[in-house]
Amino acid sequence: MTSSRTMTQTDHEAMAGRRSLAGCPVHSLREKLRGVGLRPTRQRTSLGWLLFAKGDRHVSAEMLYEEAMRARVPVSLATVYNTLHQFTQAGLLRELAVDGAKTYFDTNPSDHHHFFIEGEDRMIDVPSDAIRVAQLPALPDGMEISRVEVIVRLKPKAG
Repeated sequence: MTSSRTMTQTDHEAMAGRRSLAGCPVHSLREKLRGVGLRPTRQRTSLGWLLFAKGDRHVSAEMLYEEAMRARVPVSLATVYNTLHQFTQAGLLRELAVDGAKTYFDTNPSDHHHFFIEGEDRMIDVPSDAIRVAQLPALPDGMEISRVEVIVRLKPKAG
């Protein structure tokens, strides 16, 4: 406070309210959404909570939809897809196309690579410095590299 008056009870309550909101995970998520230019609607906030509250992970739209249904979040599968794509465009997620029909969304948008375990449909992070790409092909005219992503496909050893 810049004035010389003493703080009133209302001032203390307002400050306590701000402090409690600052530590609130839902408030933090809403601020995160606003920070990337997304309005924190009820559905975005609910889906964001399901996505980010469990730390770094890889989910498909179907997996997130099932989680939302178990959590009694009233959303359609189309809304889940739209929200995942909005979060990806805003830089909150990375989209990983593993098979033609199978796409995962990574809650860790930093540069890193992945193991994909076939048969389990599971992704595991690999640090970016654990893989070296020795040579890349010549780029088409007018293009530049955005990012290099490596997905190493794994399967159980035979026998």
